[in-house]
Amino acid sequence: MTTEQVKTAHQAHPFRAFTLHLADGTSVDVTHPEAMLRAQSGRTVIVNTAGEEIEIIDLLLVTKLTFHNGSPAGKRRR
Repeated sequence: MTTEQVKTAHQAHPFRAFTLHLADGTSVDVTHPEAMLRAQSGRTVIVNTAGEEIEIIDLLLVTKLTFHNGSPAGKRRR
């Protein structure tokens, strides 16, 4: 997984919600483009996960990116 692939998913039009899978086995959902902020370096992102909670992620630890089956931004089926 490259930082460029994450950038492409984040900037896609129309946006499709996606999940960042990390090397430690955890995952973080990005449900809307405004929920994720990329650092200028391109290596770190901050994701607003729920309410006031955030995750700070080193993109070099992302192992996989999966998209949420065509769900529109902000709405994920469970």
